[in-house]
Amino acid sequence: MNESSEVLARKYRPDSFDELIGQETISQTLSLALDSNRLSHAYLFSGLRGSGKTSTARIFAKALICEQGPISKPCGVCEHCIMAKEGRHIDIIEMDAASSRKIDDIRDLIEHTKYKPASGQYKIFIIDEVHMLTKEAFNALLKTLEEPPQYVKFILATTDPLKLPATILSRTQHFRFKRISNINVVHHLQHILQLENISYEDAALEILARSGSGSLRDTLTLLDQAIIYSKNHVDIQTVTDMLGLVDPEFLETLFSAIFNNNREAVLGYIQELEEYEAEMVVDELIAFLKERLYAQDSRYSILLLERFFRILSDAKLLFSINADGSFVLSMIFFKMLEALKVKEIDKMIESLEAQISSGAPMPHTATPVPLRHAVPSTSQTPPEQSAAPEPKTAQNSRQEQSDVQPQQATAPETFESAPKPAVQEPVISDARERAMFEQLIKKIEDRSIDLGRCFKEQIAFVSYKENILTWESCADDACKQQLKHGYSVIKQFVREIFGFETKIKAQKCSNPASQTPPEQSTAPEPTIPQNSRQEQNDVQQQPQQETAPEEFEPAPQVSSMTEESEVGTGSCVTNCSESDQSTREFDGQAILNEPMIQKATELFEATKITIQNKV
Repeated sequence: MNESSEVLARKYRPDSFDELIGQETISQTLSLALDSNRLSHAYLFSGLRGSGKTSTARIFAKALICEQGPISKPCGVCEHCIMAKEGRHIDIIEMDAASSRKIDDIRDLIEHTKYKPASGQYKIFIIDEVHMLTKEAFNALLKTLEEPPQYVKFILATTDPLKLPATILSRTQHFRFKRISNINVVHHLQHILQLENISYEDAALEILARSGSGSLRDTLTLLDQAIIYSKNHVDIQTVTDMLGLVDPEFLETLFSAIFNNNREAVLGYIQELEEYEAEMVVDELIAFLKERLYAQDSRYSILLLERFFRILSDAKLLFSINADGSFVLSMIFFKMLEALKVKEIDKMIESLEAQISSGAPMPHTATPVPLRHAVPSTSQTPPEQSAAPEPKTAQNSRQEQSDVQPQQATAPETFESAPKPAVQEPVISDARERAMFEQLIKKIEDRSIDLGRCFKEQIAFVSYKENILTWESCADDACKQQLKHGYSVIKQFVREIFGFETKIKAQKCSNPASQTPPEQSTAPEPTIPQNSRQEQNDVQQQPQQETAPEEFEPAPQVSSMTEESEVGTGSCVTNCSESDQSTREFDGQAILNEPMIQKATELFEATKITIQNKV
């Protein structure tokens, strides 16, 4: 009668190392130490409550005190084993440091260590909750704990090893008891219920194990309560009602309403959940989604679970600021409804692939239409340049148009495929480069307003190809001097924006030459364009002669990787002539050939030399 009324935590306390649950490494280490007789004088067991610290200490004490001991598997039939199992062995002294925590209690313990064991081989002191001792008590125990008599063994147990002094930790072998997994707890509960002849449901035991939070003693206490409440049939309904948890079936119906976008049903379920604690509901939702993940439910994709988990994590933060529980739950479920509206990327890709395979028109198919019209515009530009002798080429132009029309009629597909990259790429790159040029202007204006004004008004962007920035300069005398003085700053900004290897090429101003001839060539007879051609040729020959030094001048700029020095800095922004020595740059390789640089390189054994300018 007395045996049946004993609680499960005491009735099924382990009696050997093999019966320990979830502490295989510790039981194996202590068993090997006992079998090889490599014993320490003091041990420290730390870990979560109900993880087996005190039970392991009693098993270890019984293994030491056995007549065949020290041995990892005590006989259990000798007088010492029987008395140790019943807790009445005179040489096994258990002390609760929570109640006996003063220095006087430690003095009495030290006094007991002076006497040899009464009947066994060792005198064993088990001090539970040792972190509750006072500072003076710890100091009094240090000497005895470090050098006790050979027949004395100390076993200390605590749930908070951080509160122990470092001097105590250094004098003991520390064993850390880990949290018992839910699987091991469930298996142990099944074993106990089978011995007790009590029916159960596995899902109910999983809920009990999760509520125990890794503590086997707490879980067995809940199991005792569940057996009484459920009348010897442990099922999900009774366990959830007893613990005040949400039934998993209720959560299943709730998420079904969310997937069906049934807002009225969700509102009804939220009102039912107001009876429970809001933080507990969030924990149950996380546990439910975790089970759905492991079950690989097709409705709960990884992306959807990640969204739901973020929503629940945000809800945890709201609880930390004492937000209303029912309001937080409402926000959770309405956010989940909104999260379902976001179309998954995989589905978008699948629908796009299906649309392509079916041959349906794509949304971007309307873009080639302007590209198709852009081809004739490029082919008509040469006739505009040769439009001066119109009377002689009128018939030929008609023949060319007649030749082009059948080609367009017979092979329209070739014009659709080929011109796409040829027409689109220069427009995109030119817009990007012009934007970079505008950024250059802004940087120059930030450095100097006058310099930026001259550069913006007198310098025009032409092109940027193959790391060569070409611009057109129409600067007057005043701006020429200012641009020449600030050329080093301009070039440094060019390299920052366009790249360090960018070279600058300046062109003569073409506005005066290009504005007057077209006006003269458009009005007169066909004989006048010939004169205008000659004038244009004369005008073009003059800038070629003048710009010939400029075409050769960028050569040292291309090979040079250094900036001009601040003193005597030149500029090619204003189309300087070759005779102006201030426009030339210093060659970096020539600087490296200087005797002083070579001597410094040998002296310091330099492996890398960087030439840098000042702006």
